[in-house]
Amino acid sequence: MSEVLGDLYSVIQKRLKEMPEQSYTASLVRKGKHYVARKVGEEAVEVVTASLAEGRERVISESADLLYHLLVLLALDGISLDEVYAELRRRMR
Repeated sequence: MSEVLGDLYSVIQKRLKEMPEQSYTASLVRKGKHYVARKVGEEAVEVVTASLAEGRERVISESADLLYHLLVLLALDGISLDEVYAELRRRMR
């Protein structure tokens, strides 16, 4: 499971470095960190709404959107997945 997130995070980092014209990730970043942060908030609300009223498949879809946008925000902040995993491990003790 975490391999998929790691692979996606690597793609996001590559897009941030190269900033290709046709990249959705690059287009988000061009709009600024505040825009990306708002997208994370919007996607979080969509997950909650889906969970309460729209069913399993919609929750899965919106959760994928949330994870993607969160990874973009983490990359912009220079925070690695390993750092997040370490914090989760610390909390499991």
